[in-house]
Amino acid sequence: MLIGIPKEVKTHEYRVGMTPASVRELVERGHDILVETNAALRLGFSDSDYQRSGASIASTAAEIFERADMIVKVKEPLPEEGDALRHDQILFTYLHLAANKDLAETLAERGVTAIAYETVTDKAGRLPLLGPMSEIAGRMSVQAGAHCLEMEQGGRGMLLGGAAGVAPADVVILGGGVAGTNAARMAIGLEARTTIIDINTDRLYALDQMFGAALNTIHSTRTSIEDYVTNADLVICSVLVTGAATPRLITKDHVEKMRRGSVIVDISIDQGGCSETSRPTSHAEPTYVVDDVVHYCVTNMPGAVARTSTNALNNATLPFVISLAEQGAEQAVAADPHLRNGVNVYRGAIAHEAVADALSMEFVPLADKL
Repeated sequence: MLIGIPKEVKTHEYRVGMTPASVRELVERGHDILVETNAALRLGFSDSDYQRSGASIASTAAEIFERADMIVKVKEPLPEEGDALRHDQILFTYLHLAANKDLAETLAERGVTAIAYETVTDKAGRLPLLGPMSEIAGRMSVQAGAHCLEMEQGGRGMLLGGAAGVAPADVVILGGGVAGTNAARMAIGLEARTTIIDINTDRLYALDQMFGAALNTIHSTRTSIEDYVTNADLVICSVLVTGAATPRLITKDHVEKMRRGSVIVDISIDQGGCSETSRPTSHAEPTYVVDDVVHYCVTNMPGAVARTSTNALNNATLPFVISLAEQGAEQAVAADPHLRNGVNVYRGAIAHEAVADALSMEFVPLADKL
């Protein structure tokens, strides 16, 4: 199979779909790899590094989209990339279609097999290709939030851990999954007063056992969310419903009641965001202010630490890339129910029920198409 690795074009996105080490694994299995020139130069991976691993270098992305049987990316295709996709091509990347109906329609029209990292599952029901980026985003959210709390960024002028004789900041995390857990780890490490709110009591118990008295765990209700969010210095939104749009747990009224200069970091923005006041931002312009509350809603947070993120992502995606290359899309997803859960668009139809529901589009079960 010919696998294409284009350079990412999203603003300040420096990650790449495959590292030279991953390329070598595919080449030694008899596959051909075509990498766009300078695709990972900012990461320290040169064209020569890819060539030594057995890849060929393409001068343009257009050549890759024209020739490749499978496109391996990091972020969802932007309009110019979506228009370049071919019928029967495999697209393997983060898609987050629940917040992007235009892209879903484009993928269906182009007739591609679109497999989303964020809906591939494992035997335990986890999301193994989302996990590494959720871990990084969770850790970064506290760094970003701490920075946004500085006066020059419009924040309250608070240090998360306070100082001798001065109280620490109150950090409230909505969602106790991978991102929320890692956010808590960082916030606790910086000595902030840290609370996680989650609807799953089993998860709250596990977090309580994990962090002990260092973490306050609260069951999610409308009342608890309002009480804790409106009194927080930093709110981190890390709620995830697989394939679906994020529930809007923070209302405009909550934001109006928050303290002047407090901060919302919305990790959930890829799926629509957790606050009614959230809208996507970029690393170039990461923040905006609503009712004196600083909002950080960057849709590709891990892109800022691209070398760490790329290596972590490749560790997780490589086995699936190999499976798709060795067997082709139809056989690979037929043989692996977890990879099958990743199929969002197939032969012109939305093949993931949660995505279809979120977009109010027709859902066509994959079994009806295979």
